[in-house]
Amino acid sequence: MSIHMAMPESEYHSRKELSSTGARRLLDSPARYRYWEDHPQPPKAAFDLGSAAHTKILGVGANIVEYPAEHLTASGNVSTSKATVAWEKEQRASGLIPITSKDARRVDAMAEAVLADPDARPVLESIHGREVSIIQDVDGVPSRSRFDLYGDGRGGDLKTAPDASPAGFNRSIAKWGYHIQFAFYDDTHRAETGGVLESFKFIVVENSEPHLVGTYDMDFMWQDLGYRAAKKARELYHRCVETNTWPGYGAATLTAPAWAVFEGEDEEIKI
Repeated sequence: MSIHMAMPESEYHSRKELSSTGARRLLDSPARYRYWEDHPQPPKAAFDLGSAAHTKILGVGANIVEYPAEHLTASGNVSTSKATVAWEKEQRASGLIPITSKDARRVDAMAEAVLADPDARPVLESIHGREVSIIQDVDGVPSRSRFDLYGDGRGGDLKTAPDASPAGFNRSIAKWGYHIQFAFYDDTHRAETGGVLESFKFIVVENSEPHLVGTYDMDFMWQDLGYRAAKKARELYHRCVETNTWPGYGAATLTAPAWAVFEGEDEEIKI
């Protein structure tokens, strides 16, 4: 059985199977993926708010610790003193997420918004698995996926974003490749269980007041694009491993994007 209901996050991220994030980096550039694999970086502080919100809403993940007053400036910002840097490193080494009391209140407000939302709350209540990992070969490529929500053939993912509106999250799908994430997860689930996911929901909460919430799935066009990209990433990974070659961007003829064409036509009209 390759479904792990309680694999520690650190253990999951230390594994070498191809992940959804790795697949998206591969599609950008195999060389970037190889560098990322060979030079693992600790989580960025910019992700702390989102990680803390995940813990609060899902009930699993790294615990939160607030910065003591002596590690804050008079304006409430985190100090840059050596003592503060040392304290922060110590907390992170212990698996804790250090945040300010102001951000702790934001996390509480985001959690309350999600749990009170009439569309998001039923998803959270009906899918009981949290941070579930699936390890399985897909198309001959060792793959791993970690679902925020998983159970009974359904999955889900929690996102924090500046804009959780339908239009805003649609842009985020394109920018961050969330359709590829969905397809990669579904492919891993299918390789393990033999069936496709019955549903996959994105719960998106805005990280600023009033912390509006959207609950979304993707239509067949997004899904088809995602499946094709995930398959391409696995084919690319297999080829790179087989040849031990991890190319960069290479040479290509660039095509003017539609916006540049339209912008040029507008300029001609003005002249």
